[in-house]
Amino acid sequence: MSSIKVTLPDGSVRVCEKGTTPLQVAAEIGKRLEQATVAAKVNDALYDAFRPLDEDCRLSLITKDSEDGIEVLRHSTAHLLAQAIKELYPKAQITIGPVIENGFYYDIDCPETLTADDLPKIEKKMEEVAKRNLDVSRDVWPKEKAVKFFRDQGEEYKAEIIEDLGESSVSLYAQGDFTDLCRGPHVPNTGKLGKFKLLSIAGAYWRGNEKNPMLQRIYGTAWPSQKELDAYLHRLEEAKKRDHRRLGPELGLFTFLKIAPSMPFYLPKGTQLFNLMQGHIRKAMVKRGYEEVICPQLMTSELWEKSGHAEHFKDNMFTIEQPDGSSLSLKPMNCPGHVSLFGSTKHSYRELPIRYCEFSKLHRNELGGVMHGLMRTRAFCQDDGHIFCREDQMEAEVCSVTEHTLLTYKQFGFDDISIKVATRPESYMGEPANWERATEILKKSLEKSGLAFDIAEGEGAFYGPKIEFHIRDSIGRTWQCGTIQVDFNLPERFELEYVESTNQTKRPVMIHRAIFGSFERFMGIYIEHTAGRLPLWVAPVQATVINIAQDQEAYATSVAKELEERGIRLVTDLRNEKLGYKIREAQTQQIPMMIVLGPKEQETQTVSLRWRSGENINNLSIGALFELIEPELKPQEE
Repeated sequence: MSSIKVTLPDGSVRVCEKGTTPLQVAAEIGKRLEQATVAAKVNDALYDAFRPLDEDCRLSLITKDSEDGIEVLRHSTAHLLAQAIKELYPKAQITIGPVIENGFYYDIDCPETLTADDLPKIEKKMEEVAKRNLDVSRDVWPKEKAVKFFRDQGEEYKAEIIEDLGESSVSLYAQGDFTDLCRGPHVPNTGKLGKFKLLSIAGAYWRGNEKNPMLQRIYGTAWPSQKELDAYLHRLEEAKKRDHRRLGPELGLFTFLKIAPSMPFYLPKGTQLFNLMQGHIRKAMVKRGYEEVICPQLMTSELWEKSGHAEHFKDNMFTIEQPDGSSLSLKPMNCPGHVSLFGSTKHSYRELPIRYCEFSKLHRNELGGVMHGLMRTRAFCQDDGHIFCREDQMEAEVCSVTEHTLLTYKQFGFDDISIKVATRPESYMGEPANWERATEILKKSLEKSGLAFDIAEGEGAFYGPKIEFHIRDSIGRTWQCGTIQVDFNLPERFELEYVESTNQTKRPVMIHRAIFGSFERFMGIYIEHTAGRLPLWVAPVQATVINIAQDQEAYATSVAKELEERGIRLVTDLRNEKLGYKIREAQTQQIPMMIVLGPKEQETQTVSLRWRSGENINNLSIGALFELIEPELKPQEE
């Protein structure tokens, strides 16, 4: 048999017989590596560990604890779920079962209506199938043969999927007597699967179309070890406790009403929090040379056609038809308004950069099924900014915005930030050469700032590449919030100009930037990050003044007045209730400080401070109290 050369990541070359599998290469290196290997990369393409190698190649082994390996585990576990369903409910039809963040799901058309009570039974069957140690095999069939096979099995959905594929052949994976359509790769044997848990059942229309049959979607999660599974399940429980949709109304921050679907109503404390966040970012932006502007909520549809949003974003816009046949659209974003403002007057190169910021409401006609509390709403406000600059100023501007973004996250208690550069998507505006220039500027700016970053291929906006900032919260979840986008296209489409020193006109470059993204979404993330225990500087109510008995009512009123005059946001609780009851209620409302006043405090003209955590500090003068809390009354400065 002829031999082939296999080059490993460390540069070493192994001479193997043609037909050797990646799993056999792993076994030659070591038993532990063989046990951990679930798939491979052959010449950078994902590959089954059990597929033969037929020619010289570069080979990387994928272990179950790697990012790619965990995805293979989850994908294979979705197939295990489908097999268990078919064994328990032979008349059920299986449709699609993709990997999602932290897990997987499988949509099924089952003659029986399944509930959460059925999940343990299905999970037990999955464990039983996995313990059979079934070898997994892959085969490639002509499209017509695969359609006939699935139709003969009564799997009409699978046959429809194959018919719609623009390919002449498809790959099928089998384990035992179960065969499924899939691109792969899969684990070599069901015994290599990790630990898994089924989580929930929901309804889902076939192919997302409400005119199609309603299917049952089973969600699950899978991890390499029981320890990792347990840790994830603990995070899920913690996330339920921190759910901003529950905490927001409980803490009197916001609510949702049927009269405005998926648009938040801010209660007084929530409005205070919103204003504190907005005031913080507004102050920082003014300090950095931004000028605040306000553009109309409604603008002509011609504007959105010119900007390209009508082509790429029309389905998400609210449009109002006019009697004369024209139409106006509620703005889903601020950039076309800012571009129009810049273009309304002449500019010299000496004026640049010009930085606009705006905080007015935006509206997007999102589908009801994707709404999620404050995380995704139809009405929201962004800390939006646009910089119009010369090309030689771009790098410095991007570096400045990056620094401001990271500082802001640190001030709000987010220290674990990952950065990605998102490149040109399939659907885009403008010239590829400009996209390459813009992408290189973003990369160079991050390198100059000494920041590591990954590449998110094809995930840029339709008008330009972007830097994405992903923040990790206190229970390990990541959220993409801030962005910096370089845009050569809108200045071109709107024919923006500035006059150079030579009196020649030239196009400016536009930088889109946001740190929070939307205030609503960031607020939801922040509530969950802190579990509603907002730090003193941003808490809507910083203190409650509590009297022990009615004899201290006048003293409590005078202390509250002095604290308010010093800028403390507070409430007074002078009710004829027991002290313990008042304290418990303040803690339930997550008020950071309780100022407790009894006979001793009244006599000595002092206060007793009880922190939300339960720590007590007694016999403080008002001056000593402020000296103690002053560092926590404002965010960390630059």
